[in-house]
Amino acid sequence: MASSKEYLNFILEQLAELEEISYRAMMGEYIIYYRGKIVGGIYDDRLLVKPVKSAVSLIPDATYELPYDGAKEMLLVDDVDNKEFLARLFHAMYDELPAPKNKK
Repeated sequence: MASSKEYLNFILEQLAELEEISYRAMMGEYIIYYRGKIVGGIYDDRLLVKPVKSAVSLIPDATYELPYDGAKEMLLVDDVDNKEFLARLFHAMYDELPAPKNKK
């Protein structure tokens, strides 16, 4: 099942206070970038983020879910209505995320 453009727009609006939020469509889903680094994505109308230590500490009771078959588990973000929480989560995660790979 693909994610809806409406859900993407809702999440982007929730993240509007953060600078350098971008996305890329990928096979009906959306990869979310913060300041050039992949934070997570929207899969089946769910916001999933990478399970880095800071994300796990901010949402310790989050469920781990697969974005798609064969992928690594990611954390489900339930509190998508809370803009301040989402901004705090993305800020906290940034330093732990891997740097973007150089394009050849």
